[in-house]
Order: sequence, then structure tokens, then C-alpha cells
Amino acid sequence: MEPIQKLQQHLAHICHFHPWYRELLEERGIDSNAAALSELPLMTAERLEMHYFTQEQRSEAGLSVYRTSGTSSGIRKAIYYSPEDDEQYNASKAACFREWLARSPAVVTRALADMGTGHAASTAITIFQQLGFQADSLSFALPIEEHIKRLEDFRPELLYTMPSILDAIAAAAPDPQAFGIQKIIIVGEIAPPAWQANMAARFGIGAHDILDTYGSIEIGAIASYSHEHGVYVLDAGIHAEALRADEVDPRFETLEDNEAVLVLTSYKRTLFPAVRYVTYDVVRDFGTVTIDGHLRQTFSCISKRIGTDLKHGEKISLYDIESVVQQFVKDAELRVRLRDNKLSVHIRSKTLDDGMLVVIQQAIEQKIEAIGQMIRGRMLSGIVVTRAAEDETLERGTVKSKKLYY
Repeated sequence: MEPIQKLQQHLAHICHFHPWYRELLEERGIDSNAAALSELPLMTAERLEMHYFTQEQRSEAGLSVYRTSGTSSGIRKAIYYSPEDDEQYNASKAACFREWLARSPAVVTRALADMGTGHAASTAITIFQQLGFQADSLSFALPIEEHIKRLEDFRPELLYTMPSILDAIAAAAPDPQAFGIQKIIIVGEIAPPAWQANMAARFGIGAHDILDTYGSIEIGAIASYSHEHGVYVLDAGIHAEALRADEVDPRFETLEDNEAVLVLTSYKRTLFPAVRYVTYDVVRDFGTVTIDGHLRQTFSCISKRIGTDLKHGEKISLYDIESVVQQFVKDAELRVRLRDNKLSVHIRSKTLDDGMLVVIQQAIEQKIEAIGQMIRGRMLSGIVVTRAAEDETLERGTVKSKKLYY
């Protein structure tokens, strides 16, 4: 099918399930049967809050509903999946996992999902069963001792989890290699290559035995990291655009030359208007590579998020901070807080030497240009790098804990 025909067919579905989207096009004089993708309105947070998240509760049969944090009006976000949306998501994830596992001689028969709540967690068992695995799951809210016990008892060859949970498991286990885990799939938080390599070594596997996946409840499966190509490769059912920050919102500050805001159109989603959806994730080095004879869209990393509520937090890249810390401390768990114009990096590690704290502080200032500029311009009063006690519980969000705290 030609791209324009594919888009027209997709718009017909979106307009059918979301009549307000048809009205949005008509208000702008856009013909859904002839429009190019670049002519369509951006699906911004404000637009979604105005139309999608304030709609009446949907009543179609077989819907899955996922609820996230509230909108500015105080209403919790309800994001819908039709049975077809669910099937497409599960199929995309299963195909991604299957293709990755096929590159390794490791035999996987048991898989454990250990992560937060939400879409990825609720679909994990179904996906593993489709792959023919014996599957189990547990809640991230359980004490870390319960995570360790389940790993010891179930002994999965494949662990599906979040980076911060994996941090906690590796820190609490006397010997992470004793679990016998051969493959690790991660989702939901930043995972720079240096962190992946350090974590792989702690579990006695190679960096290529870790698969970092990127997705969202709104879109579904988006991309996964290719160690072979050194980039995140977008799912074949998604078309991505990389826009300047001011193209999304004139209030946003200019990004670096190799950075752009990721905007996605998913041809697999119907009960969410996934047409030029603004993720607010900032990616670097957006481009294409040829894989198995097909051009695939790629980016090197997600450096940060932007938004009107972040102020100069838009300039701070957790990816860069984590990358710097992992060069010095291979078992680091960290939390980053921005408060009263001071950036604090709190690190828990069994191998961190107190004398390295100043070295890490200086490295963050010197190696991350944006942070150094903010300090010189007094937008930040400075950086404090501190050490957490081994038994200290680091602050954790309800799902994502590798984030910028305020």
C-alpha cells in the first residue's frame, strides 16, 4: 500500500472512533482524503486534554482501560485499547522479543515479569505465553526480599523488569549471577549503554543479553535498542518525525543541534488518536539505517523530556548524568533532584569511594555542557553529589523512579 493510501485509511479509522478529530481537521480546512502527514495538527498534551481525556467513558465491548496521572483539570487519564489494539501490541512485543532471542544460543523456558503497574506489566504474562514460556510475575511494590526469593525459587532464564528495580535486585543479592538469569529485558526508564554493560557484568552475561525497550501507554511498543547498530530502532508500524522544540511549542527553548522532539504516528492504534502524537521525549541523532534490506528509523538515545512545567529542568539530561556516573561507579543507583536551583545527585553503591564524590561532581559539570552553562549563568547554584547508606531506601515514584525529582 502506498504511504498516502495507508495514511488515508488510518485517518478514516481515527475519525470514526474520534469524531472530534474529524471536526479538528474540518476547522482547519484539512481534507483527510488528500492531506499529507505534515499538514495534520500535532497531537499535543493540551489538545488531548481538551478532547480525548475529557470524553465520556467508552462502552465498546472488550475494551482494556489503563489509567495514568491526572490532567490539569484533576481527571485521571483513561487510555483505551480495543481488542485489536491489544492484539497488535502483544504481537509487536512478541515479535521483538522473539527476533532478539533468536540471535542467541541461550535457551529460555521460564520468564519472570518484575515491574511496575500499567500496560507493559499487565500484558507481560500473555506475551510470554505466546512465546511458549512458563511465566510468572510479581509486584514492584513488594519488599526487595520478596523479589530475591521469587528469583531464587522460580529461577527464570529471562527477567523482564525496569532499570531501577534491576538496580535494587543487584544491590540486594549476595551474588546476582547465582540466579542463573541469561536474558534481561528492560522497559520504562533510561538505560545508557554504560549502565547496560555494567549491569550485564554483575549478572554474568554480555551487554547484548540485555534488551532495552521503549514504549508508552498511548502508543504501545515504540522502539528497542540494537547493540549491533548502536541505536534504538523504531517498530515497523510506527512513523516518526523529529521536530524542533519551537515547532511543538514556541515557549520551548532551543535544543542542541543533534536533538529533536520525537513525534509519532502509529498505524496500529485506533482507540487512541496516534497521529503526530507529541511524546515530549527529546531524542538525539535521529536518522535511518538499513536492516535486512529495509530502511528503519532510529535514534541514539532519549536524552530528556521537555514540558511547560519543567522550567530549566528541560536542559537537564538524566541520560547524560547516568552515563557520567557509570564511568566511575559500576554498581551505582542514583536519584537526581532539582530543588531551590541546586542539583543533587544521590548515589548508592557498595564500591563508591568517598573521595570520588568530588571527582564525579566535577565530571558532571565539565562533561555535560548544558549543566556547566547553567552553573556559570547562575541558573543552577551548583551540584551536590552525596552517598546514600547501603540500607537507605531511595525515593521511588509509583512506576518510574529514574526521573528528575523536584
